[in-house]
Amino acid sequence: MKLLSFRVKKSHLLLVGILLVAANLRAPFTSLAPLLDAIRLDFSLSAVQAGLIQTLPLLAFALFSPLAGSIAVKYGIERVIFAALLLIAAGIGYRSYGGLFGVYGGTVLIGLGIAMGNVLLPSLLKRDFPQRVASMTGLYALIMGVGAALGSAAVVPLSQLSALGWNGALFAMLLFPLLAMAIWFPQLSHGAARLASAGEPQQRSGSVWRAALAWQVTLFLGLNSLIYYVVVAWLPSILRYQGFSAEQAGSLHGVLQLATAVPGLFTGHLLARMKDQRAIAVTVSLLAAAGLLGLLALPAFATLWVVLFGIGAGSTIILGLAFIGLRSGTPAQAAALSGMAQCVGYLLAVGGPPGVGLLYDATHSWHGPLLICAALALVMALVGYLAGRDRCLTPAEPLNEGRLSEEER
Repeated sequence: MKLLSFRVKKSHLLLVGILLVAANLRAPFTSLAPLLDAIRLDFSLSAVQAGLIQTLPLLAFALFSPLAGSIAVKYGIERVIFAALLLIAAGIGYRSYGGLFGVYGGTVLIGLGIAMGNVLLPSLLKRDFPQRVASMTGLYALIMGVGAALGSAAVVPLSQLSALGWNGALFAMLLFPLLAMAIWFPQLSHGAARLASAGEPQQRSGSVWRAALAWQVTLFLGLNSLIYYVVVAWLPSILRYQGFSAEQAGSLHGVLQLATAVPGLFTGHLLARMKDQRAIAVTVSLLAAAGLLGLLALPAFATLWVVLFGIGAGSTIILGLAFIGLRSGTPAQAAALSGMAQCVGYLLAVGGPPGVGLLYDATHSWHGPLLICAALALVMALVGYLAGRDRCLTPAEPLNEGRLSEEER
């Protein structure tokens, strides 16, 4: 009985640790946006220079994600996650009080830490909660959204305190990684454990790049990232173009953030009850498309369309993250697939907002960008149908020799 009680407590501590790590995967990044104008004024930055601050984490996500799995295989997943939290904490401090170079350099450190966490949490769930991948993914996605909302809501009031300013407000985000490190520290006793067990077939992380199923998962997650970051970046401008005031546009942008967090309450449990995920993948993609087309055709009902898009996009990110665990055969393979999907996804996300901005500058209309994003959401529905089939990458297949399973062909 004592051993059982110890194991239960240990499992609870791991779960709390995972959720606190998840809280760090958005908040330190997204909390910067409400203070960007203050930072611009303080350092006399141009719009392009200020925009680069927001782009750097996405670049870090894209470029570093494929490496995180290999690092975890070598040093142990628990240790690498702790190192990721250290990087986030160091980045928050440097960004807050390191001057202009610290704003950029600290943001890069935060991006590197988040990239490792983004990749490794799905593989950790695959290893320690193999029968609850879908529900656990929904739960940690909910915590990511709640953490981001709390951070974004807190920084402006904190910055208005004369003793703090924007520096102190951003420094307050240090609470997120410090709390997570304190709870995660006991997991370091398992740090010698590798991501792949001794009996597990070893594969190069690059092997999943040749699997059709891996590309279906990657494109589903990648198209969602592209569409989501375009809408997050340009929704206020789109609404202003359609006649809304700056205050109304800002409020609806907040509604979008809340709507994307809502699916975390139910999507994971819904996925756990399904034999495959084709129906929900198509449905949530169509919800996102409907929201975009609604903004184009009937902007007077913008609140409805923003909520529909937010629920669709929020569900899609949860589903895409769940696919990583559901479609991989082993924790090591999950890490490789996660690195691939997030690398491609964030590369698309980096190019999306500036590309749409250039299109608007050329046409002086948001009709084209909205139609393109809606069309991409329809493509996402098709890719989601393929990724949602009940199948899995075969861990025993020597993918590093270029062969695919019969199911993947």
